[in-house]
Amino acid sequence: MAHSKTLPSVRRDRIYTLIKDRQFARVAELSSQFGISEVTVRSDLDHLERRGHVRRVHGGAVLDERPVRRERSFEEESEESAADKLSIGAAAAQMVQSGQTVIIDVGTTSLAVAQAIADRDDLVDVNIVTNGLNIAAAFEPVTSRFTVVVTGGTLRPLQHSLVDPFGGPVLERINADILFLGCNGVHATKGVTNVNLPEAEMKRKMMAAAFRTIGVADGSKVGQVSVAWVCPIDQLDLLITSNSAPQEERDLLIEQGLEIVVV
Repeated sequence: MAHSKTLPSVRRDRIYTLIKDRQFARVAELSSQFGISEVTVRSDLDHLERRGHVRRVHGGAVLDERPVRRERSFEEESEESAADKLSIGAAAAQMVQSGQTVIIDVGTTSLAVAQAIADRDDLVDVNIVTNGLNIAAAFEPVTSRFTVVVTGGTLRPLQHSLVDPFGGPVLERINADILFLGCNGVHATKGVTNVNLPEAEMKRKMMAAAFRTIGVADGSKVGQVSVAWVCPIDQLDLLITSNSAPQEERDLLIEQGLEIVVV
């Protein structure tokens, strides 16, 4: 039996090694083997899950072997779940009011949001702030009613996005009403994640500039985890997703207090 006074970092490494060897371990079994309480075991497993090493299941934990998603081009992403993204965009657009300042993040679902907002001929005097070149272009035909501000920064051609260096100063000088935040993963315990680090940093700056953050993600993103952490779930005010999102994952998000609109 391992001594209960073993350093937590050492004990967690040993727990991870055991789970990696056996693929699954029960809380009671780990408590007995390592001479610690079941409360401490659960805390260790939560820590390992946040690091992406294990996945919590009823009664214990299993090795987390879910692959980290690679970054695909905007054009590749746009071909998937197209109908879902249009529905999400339509729902998001209804949350915008005339006179507001709205930040729109990059991504294919975000572009659907932008197009749906631009199509609303009842909106006037709306300020749009974005780091997406294609999103800014979506508002070109309606600039008589919208003011469009592009953040500036360094171009990432894969997503037609602008990031640091020089991507953040505009965001430090505004107070927006709403941010529509795109992402590659929404997970109950690992939070909102993205497939690349530069855009994740921009997302955090956008959140700091907005009074309300609304996540927009089609159902394939719900329950997924990508490499770059953006924020915990409790920093989202609302998630708009599609009916293709796994019900079990939706329930876990709701248990964390997240309000979800399913379209």
